[in-house]
Amino acid sequence: MRRPEKIIVDEDMILTILHEAIVCRIGLCKNNVPYVVPMNFAYHDNAIYLHSARTGKKLAIINANPHVCFEMEYKAEVSPAHTSCGWSMKYYSIIGWGDSALVTDKGDKTKALNLLMEKYAGEKKTSYNDAVLDKVAIVRINITEMTGKFSGYQC
Repeated sequence: MRRPEKIIVDEDMILTILHEAIVCRIGLCKNNVPYVVPMNFAYHDNAIYLHSARTGKKLAIINANPHVCFEMEYKAEVSPAHTSCGWSMKYYSIIGWGDSALVTDKGDKTKALNLLMEKYAGEKKTSYNDAVLDKVAIVRINITEMTGKFSGYQC
């Protein structure tokens, strides 16, 4: 990182970002063509879980190349100033890399969906019938590396 004073070293802050950020953008690549898509996500045990349709461009790329880059930010806001060059952003962010895989086991899919429902709806231990589980795809990103960065806040 170019500005080492902006690295987040506090593990609790990293976990806060992973649990509280609303959107995770994943970067994929197939045939040297990049593709970035914003996703709802949940974090658990060094993995990110994504909810997806069972078909589409994202899954086609993941099937061809499971390596992904991801990014998320937390508490991002514009910080205005009296001069145009003084404006900046305040944020906490994470960028990372990992290997993606489809979750196929119905029990594991249920656990991932429960993580997503708890994060976004505050519901725990929801049940899903087989038709729902068969209709949805869950992508798990096993994180291999990540770095946190902050600007404009104390860390």
